[in-house]
Amino acid sequence: MTISKRILAALTCLCVWIPSAGAAAESWGRPLEEGQPLSLTSPAVILAETDTGTVIFEKNADEKREAASITKLMTALLVLEALQRGEIALTDQVTVSRNAAAMKGSQALLDAGASYSVEDLLRTTIMASANDSAVALAEHLCGTEEAFVGRMNQRAAELGMGNTCYVNSTGYPQEGQHTTARDVTRLCCEVAKHEAYHRYAGVWIDKLTHPGGRVTDLTNTNRLVRFYEGCDGFKTGSTDAARYCVAATAEKNGMRLVAVVLGCEKSQTRFDEARAMLDWGFKTYQRTVIARKGDLLGQTLPVTGGSAEEVELMLGSGLSMLLKNGQAAGLSLELKLPESVAAPVAKGDVLGTAQVLLDGRIIARLNCLAAADVPRPGFIEGLYRILDNWR
Repeated sequence: MTISKRILAALTCLCVWIPSAGAAAESWGRPLEEGQPLSLTSPAVILAETDTGTVIFEKNADEKREAASITKLMTALLVLEALQRGEIALTDQVTVSRNAAAMKGSQALLDAGASYSVEDLLRTTIMASANDSAVALAEHLCGTEEAFVGRMNQRAAELGMGNTCYVNSTGYPQEGQHTTARDVTRLCCEVAKHEAYHRYAGVWIDKLTHPGGRVTDLTNTNRLVRFYEGCDGFKTGSTDAARYCVAATAEKNGMRLVAVVLGCEKSQTRFDEARAMLDWGFKTYQRTVIARKGDLLGQTLPVTGGSAEEVELMLGSGLSMLLKNGQAAGLSLELKLPESVAAPVAKGDVLGTAQVLLDGRIIARLNCLAAADVPRPGFIEGLYRILDNWR
């Protein structure tokens, strides 16, 4: 199907917000919904779609707050990225320092001086929010937790988390540590790119067998993993200062949402309101791929002085959108092209722009590319053309 047919088909759908595949950074602006469509008591919340980072609605999203063990999402991300780069392996053995084993708060009850695999430390950090495991991983990657925290803050800056400051790798109460609901959402969107994370975060009950044979039973701190269909992460957190927090995610019908809830007075409230946000999001929106990179536009552009008289056009990037049920379609496509293009033309050359409009407002711009090479004619071919023109 050409892109023009896809767009015409989409016009009969109910929708619409469309960020292009390469425009995720732009979707951190204005939320789709003005105000709150739900009655929520939590001090700070965000509901977003993770693949594009599109914010559906928010409340006090830029208010600096402590988020307790949600901090461990950054710790897990750095470990997952190190694994992806091949710097470490899941089977690597880590000797637990006395410092790591002595961590307070939630623990995997690691034995100081004993060796554990990176995988065991990672899964207990993610699933059971184990402070000792998080510090052991930090020390393994960077030598000291302090050095690891430096990398955490560097990565936060790279992700645009401008209102976040990490002081430790666990989220354990310490002066100067803060974040926001928006920054947590940015972090969640990055973590969601790692399928390995969800394999650990989606487990409800597990156990850790220590090198000496002792067994620690593990229970996921995120109750929604058990009680909400499709939930497989992200993370909970609670301290006296942070109160009760959760970043919860679920995937349904090809769309992954994240609900971030910070600062609840009661533990159950965070889960109830995250559930309500996810329910509303899945009921109200759906994500659809309208076009893929390389799709033909179903239109050609004249070529002057070439071995062919015209060249087909294709899209230089993909296009996806959140469809809002019950909203009248207002989607249209407008091509901005020159009257013709001179040879030679190389496949992939940018020849124009496809503007996607919603109710007359431009919401995305995609490059129109040449779908084939159109060289200048060779000597013999050119000679035949001259002779044809004389006839």
